[in-house]
Parts: sequence; structure tokens; C-alpha cells
Amino acid sequence: MYNDHYGLTGRPFQLTPDPRFYFESATHKKALAYLGYGLAQGEGFIVVTGEIGSGKTTLTGHLLNMIDPARIKAIRLVSTQLQGDDLLRTIAVNFGIPTDQGGKANLLDAIETRLIDHARAGQKTLIIVDEVQNLEHSALEELRMLSNFQVGEHAMVQLFLLGQPEFKTRLEQDPALEQLRQRVIATHHLTAMESSEIRPYIEHRLKLVGWQGTPSISEDAIEPLYRHSGGVPRKLNSIMTRVLLAGALDQAPVINSAIVLKVLAEADEESKPLNITAPSASQTAPDSNMLDLAARIAMLEFQSDEQGAVLRRVLQLLTEWAEQPVAPQPERERTSAY
Repeated sequence: MYNDHYGLTGRPFQLTPDPRFYFESATHKKALAYLGYGLAQGEGFIVVTGEIGSGKTTLTGHLLNMIDPARIKAIRLVSTQLQGDDLLRTIAVNFGIPTDQGGKANLLDAIETRLIDHARAGQKTLIIVDEVQNLEHSALEELRMLSNFQVGEHAMVQLFLLGQPEFKTRLEQDPALEQLRQRVIATHHLTAMESSEIRPYIEHRLKLVGWQGTPSISEDAIEPLYRHSGGVPRKLNSIMTRVLLAGALDQAPVINSAIVLKVLAEADEESKPLNITAPSASQTAPDSNMLDLAARIAMLEFQSDEQGAVLRRVLQLLTEWAEQPVAPQPERERTSAY
């Protein structure tokens, strides 16, 4: 709706990561520099961590758009609590290697052969693992073993690990990761954007969808946007989507602090728990409207110290209603058109 009102060609603040909207904040610029350094070294691990919504996936997508596929063969894995063998099979699938190799040793041999093929073709191999905090220790150990593959004196694979802050802590403190830790050549933790980067970030994304200056963003809107988002890109995107919608509904040519604060107040109200209470005794007869009745009563009269009793009572009513025998319906007389 706000796209049409403001003449935008797309959604500037979508929550789905899109490398096209990559914004080079100070922290992302530093992370990209480390990633470039890692590619130049061609060995070991580069580790980038950051809070949820800090832009790790967008950063990775931007990097992949920058590299020359003729020179770097890159695959990207999003881990889902994989064990070591599962990780190897996932890597094999991404390299186009059949996974029915007759055991782990054969699968490793097939992966190494593929890495050698890349090296002979003049390609470096880059493996990017996103959400690395979900990987089991055995999977991290397999990645370490892959980093040992060499042609002559040159490593055949470069590894980038991206994850949430708990992986940074795990990497620093877990004695079982000492060998992997010794292979890390650079680390960077993505921090939130500074307050001075909020306006450039917003206008950058707006310009990518055809923004011509309307709506403008007033100076007094920046502080509450920064304060409530904490400078985290995804949080800021979520707020700005609602702000633009509110602006369009009000037909506002300027997004000011009044609109932002109104949206934030509405969001805070929506996040509060419902104030509901139990139905009275006269409202307990189950019927076909029981679900709607229970929901209305719950939303209107609930008291916090009665939550358990209310939920049990509503469940009982719904169960009684569901277990009522269905009255047989009279059979319709059959008629003939002839």
C-alpha cells in the first residue's frame, strides 16, 4: 500500500535478507575487509559473528556477488545442527558429488578430488557456513580437517564461518576447539549501526526502490528510530515498514517523530499480554459458538491470577462441545428430472 502511495517500485525494508540492499556501515565495511583479507590469504578460517538481524547473511550475499566465479568456486551452507557426516554429505551435494560413495573415507576422497579439480582449473574453493553456532563439534572438526587439504604448499579450501555471538564465546573458551582456533586468521564481531548511520541507511534502501524524496525523513524522527531499533538493521527495517504504512494512511509527505512515536506506541501495546478472565457460570453451556464465545470472554475479563483455571475451564468447555453427539440428519428424498 505505501509503495503505491509514495511511488516506490519495491519494498525497501523487507525482512528477508537481500544483498542488493547491502549498506556499508562502519562495522560491515570492516567485516568485508576481513573477508577480503581471508580470500587473499587463501587458507584458514575467517569468523564473523553478530546478533540476530545484524546483517550477516546480507554481507555474505554481497560478498558472493563481488567475487569472480571463474576464479573462486564458492558454496554456502546454512547449518541446522549437523553432525560431521551430515556436513560432509551437504558439502558433497553442493559440489555435485554423489553421496552414495560407500562410506566416509570414500566421500572424503571424492571431495578432495573435486577440490584438486578446482585448483587445477585455477579456482580457489570457498566454503561459507552460516548459522555456524548450530554445528555439532564433530561437524566443526570435519571443517578443520578440510582446511588441511593441500596441493603442494597451498591450501585447497578457504572457510568463512558466520554465526551468532554464542559461537564467538564458544570458540574462545571451548578447549575442544583449540586446533580450529589456531587456524583462525581473522575474526570480526558485527556491532549495531551508529546513530549517525540511521539516516544514510534508510535513504540508501529507499533510493534502491525509486525514492524521489517523498516521504522525507525529519531530523527529529532519527533519535526514536535509533533508540528503539538499537541500530540493528532488521529491527530498524521492521519499524520503518510500519512507519511508512502509517505515513501513507495519514497521507503524510514527511515522516516525523510524531508518526514514529505513534507507531512505536502501537507496537508496544500489541506486545502486551492480553487481559482476560474466566467465563461466568451462566455462559458455560457448550454450543457451536463455544470457541468464539470463549475467546471473547477471555479477551474481555481475564485476570492474571486466574489464568490456569480459565485455560482449564475453556479447554473443558471445548472438549464437551466437541464430544456432543451429532444429531442424525433426515435423509432427503430423491427426485428425478425425468
